[in-house]
Amino acid sequence: MVAREHVHYFGAGPAPLPTDVLEQASRALLNYKDKGIGLCEISHRSPDANEILANTKAALANLLDIPDDYEILFLQGGGSGEFSAVVYNLVSIWVEKRRARAEKELGHVSQDKVLERLRKEVEDELKLDYLVTGSWSLKASQEAARLVGAQHVNVALDARDANHGKFGRIPPESEWRLTPRKQNGGAALAYFCDNETVDGVEFPFFPQSLEGDDAAPVVADMSSNFISRKVDARKYAVIFGGAQKNIGNTGITIVIVRKSLLPPVSKYASADLLRALNLPVGPVVLDWPTIAKNNSLYNTLPIFDVWVAGQVMSGLVQTYGVKKISGQEEISNEKAKMIYKTLDKYPDVYSVVPDKSVRSRMNICFRVGGGDAEKEKGFLAGAEKMGLLGLKGHRSVGGIRASNYNAVSVEGAEKLVAYLEDYAEKA
Repeated sequence: MVAREHVHYFGAGPAPLPTDVLEQASRALLNYKDKGIGLCEISHRSPDANEILANTKAALANLLDIPDDYEILFLQGGGSGEFSAVVYNLVSIWVEKRRARAEKELGHVSQDKVLERLRKEVEDELKLDYLVTGSWSLKASQEAARLVGAQHVNVALDARDANHGKFGRIPPESEWRLTPRKQNGGAALAYFCDNETVDGVEFPFFPQSLEGDDAAPVVADMSSNFISRKVDARKYAVIFGGAQKNIGNTGITIVIVRKSLLPPVSKYASADLLRALNLPVGPVVLDWPTIAKNNSLYNTLPIFDVWVAGQVMSGLVQTYGVKKISGQEEISNEKAKMIYKTLDKYPDVYSVVPDKSVRSRMNICFRVGGGDAEKEKGFLAGAEKMGLLGLKGHRSVGGIRASNYNAVSVEGAEKLVAYLEDYAEKA
């Protein structure tokens, strides 16, 4: 039997969790708060469940300095579910804004006249901007096209065009083809994946071209770099991410959404209106206003998963104090720096996949021996003998991937560096 302390896991997700959180979880599963029942057995509408929700929200708000005019939601369906939810919710808002404007400008006319104008605006002007920098943003753009039609999806950037058909670079913003901003509104949303788990590409900073009061609502998928660095939440309309990378175990998705996108400040277009415009009506379990109104408890929320996320984030709050998430960012940067430095030291043995300007701190993707299958197989076998697990690259791209999530210790990163050194010296 292999002891947990003898293994360092670098899998891309589900990812490792802090050992102390798992030890607490094992007790909570059996007997929560000495009540004689386990955490998975309590009602999601009980006072205990509401306390867990409140504590988890507070920990996340503390870590990321989330302003009061943002709502934190817990849903199911993973990041892929939010690919759809983003479209359902933000297209609905775009339509409602256009409907209100049409009624104001047209005056006392029949609803048929309003509907006629809306149909033309949807046909001519509805656009959803996507920055495609890797496999996950590509999937998100494809889901948007499936839901509203490819004619409404503007791939403002396909990074493969500048990199011989492969992901691994982010071209300068001057080359992006964003929907032009207009006085009465441009794109319904501007979407990007902050860190591409498969391709090892991470945005080094918030894109300047997405800033400004007249910019489209910015949506960021942060599934794989959530709570790993400081972000300015005010720059985003929506931030979402699955929990199973840095935050917790598989089962919940976290959405941070600007309250101005939720009733009663604004209304969503009615289902009847969306159907009349041949636009999709989303399932209620992905409807952010419904989830917010019900404190994330519209349907049965897996409270155990929320509790785990809360324990992880509360641990970071206690560890880093006034530094908040900047403390974790320092550690994440330190680990990534030492691994990349070692890979760069042996260019004849290792080749990092993405361009140096966009290397992910979370998912370090590289090839061994120029991508030689047998050499990479041997590299992985040797790593496993050293207790370094989960290093195989995604099935779609192959190679090696060391996922440097928060629960990967500095000691684990140092052990990986030692193995990289030893393998290169013997190669």
